[in-house]
Amino acid sequence: MSRNDFSKVKRIVVKIGSSLLTADGQGLNKPAIAAWVEQMVNISLQDKDVLLVSSGSVAEGISRLGLKQRPTTLHELQAAASVGQMGLIQTFEDNFQKHNLHSAQVLLTHDDLSDRQRYLNARSTLLTLLDYGVIPVINENDAVATDEIRFGDNDTLAALVANLVEAELLIILTDQAGLLDSDPHINPNAQLINSASVNDSVLDEVAGESRSGLGRGGMYTKIRAARLAARSGAATIIVSGNEDSAIERVISGQQIGTYLIPDIAPLVARKQWLAGQLQVKGQLTLDKGAVNSLKNAGKSLLAVGVKSVDGQFNRGDLVSCVTETGEEIARGLINYNSQDSRKIAGKTSTEFEQLLGYADDSELIHRDNLVVMVLTKSN
Repeated sequence: MSRNDFSKVKRIVVKIGSSLLTADGQGLNKPAIAAWVEQMVNISLQDKDVLLVSSGSVAEGISRLGLKQRPTTLHELQAAASVGQMGLIQTFEDNFQKHNLHSAQVLLTHDDLSDRQRYLNARSTLLTLLDYGVIPVINENDAVATDEIRFGDNDTLAALVANLVEAELLIILTDQAGLLDSDPHINPNAQLINSASVNDSVLDEVAGESRSGLGRGGMYTKIRAARLAARSGAATIIVSGNEDSAIERVISGQQIGTYLIPDIAPLVARKQWLAGQLQVKGQLTLDKGAVNSLKNAGKSLLAVGVKSVDGQFNRGDLVSCVTETGEEIARGLINYNSQDSRKIAGKTSTEFEQLLGYADDSELIHRDNLVVMVLTKSN
């Protein structure tokens, strides 16, 4: 995908760093936030999904509490995050409301994305918010995260969110023009890297750590984030948030910032992940109609097309879909556990509540979480 194609992308994750949001620790930069929100609103009006990953809760908490420097102990960081989150989210909500758009606070920990069931829950929530026309404002749940489960920086969180919702573009706003070929604090003649393959080894040589002391990231974490985002085929732009209309200019294809090009197409990346990196926990035998829908129409798998269910699995586990002769045609993440799947096999979604006592997803496997493995001529 070239920069000229950015105007065609459907789903975008925007990440804004702490130093930008808090004016280098002086409190929330409300004029800048208003400008970024206006740009995101304008993009959303172009029939695009926009998700915001916001740093700044700890930095805003530090400012509100009058602390001289960033705390070092976990409980102090969590306390600062709790205080700062209030002002941060309220500021975003107020600005989105000025444009008659709703925003939603979403707090995540690493466990939410490593556990299959919670992964599906988080994904479903975010996609539902987008369907409602809401802008999700996502942050690491610093108030409860521990060293073992914290993302470590919101660049990483932004990349994982891009993976989660299959975004095509990740825009990381920072206080630098982009990725430079040397440290500008040492070399005033450092040059902007306009574009590079995300796995180019040269990137590691020019990356540095954060100098502001406010966030946990530097250019190294942004390169790492770009590589994580590329696992699902997302491109990454690292660009200065101080540039006028930076977000809109990126979407219009202007040559600003550093473009880190993914080395794999989104569909191929997701197919590799579903097909090869997760353990199959169960098997669904499908009737001919369901097989045809998956193979030829790109449909989700409905329970009505399932003849039998084998194995023990939980919501979010990977299951195999086979024909009545045992030929595997697809794999996907299932929305119901094995016990409930057996109860609704062969039934329509209108019967789920009566059979299960509740009704969640109407599909047994949504097409976004399903990959056709083999295209056969029979059945």
